Amino acid sequence: MNKTKRKIFETSMKLFAEKGYDATSIEEITATVGVAKGTLYYHFSSKEEIFQFLVEEGVKLLKNSIEIKTDKLTNSLDKIKAIVLIEIKILVKYQNFITIILSEIWGNSSRSKMCQNYVFEYIQMIQEIVEDGIKKGEIINTDANVVASRNIWLCLL
Repeated sequence: MNKTKRKIFETSMKLFAEKGYDATSIEEITATVGVAKGTLYYHFSSKEEIFQFLVEEGVKLLKNSIEIKTDKLTNSLDKIKAIVLIEIKILVKYQNFITIILSEIWGNSSRSKMCQNYVFEYIQMIQEIVEDGIKKGEIINTDANVVASRNIWLCLL
């Protein structure tokens, strides 16, 4: 990502977290970044595309971090512990990202649906690890979906 796109990305994330998506305008983003509208539109076709890019980049960062930390682990409990530590680091380091997800996940907009889909994908990933742990006898027999869902909601709240 080049310097200008990164600046648009970081500024948009900050403004969306502080003011909300709807209350943030393209004009405000360009003024804060210090670029012309044409420059912003060179990198992103719309505010919606900026939002989508923010969420996709955040999810990609989370998934990559988890893959790196859990790739060589075989024990499901060790994987869950590693994931919780990653979640804590992400929560601390990327508070604006979490704020955006939380503010947009409730509702029926396309942004809400996108956030909901990513959260449910994440829950599915955790659920599969829990189910694997149950099969291996590493985790007591429990409802894997409940465990996975609680994990993500505790992290987000």
